[in-house]
Amino acid sequence: MQSRQAGPLPPSRVVTDSGVDHVRLAYHYLDSGDLDGLGSLLHEGAPGAVPDPAPYGGRHHIQRIVAEGDCVVVMGRLVPGLGEFVDVFTLSAEGMLRGCRRYHAGRR
Repeated sequence: MQSRQAGPLPPSRVVTDSGVDHVRLAYHYLDSGDLDGLGSLLHEGAPGAVPDPAPYGGRHHIQRIVAEGDCVVVMGRLVPGLGEFVDVFTLSAEGMLRGCRRYHAGRR
């Protein structure tokens, strides 16, 4: 039997949900400076899998999370008053953080 889908099958909802939990934990670990905890969420060999810590002691305030398959998009702001951001995470097949790209809206 041949699949009609081109490419690998998307991860199950359980893996995606696990990835969302890992993303939420990543922000907690970033804001609290827990690098060991943060490292436990990363896919092996994925050094760019999390955004940089909030500058100047700011904290990440998550406004919305959208997840589908191996992609988790987080919209939020860095508080106090450090600007808005969108982070796009890529998950491994196990729901670990494999990559992240941050987009800034700048300071307001």
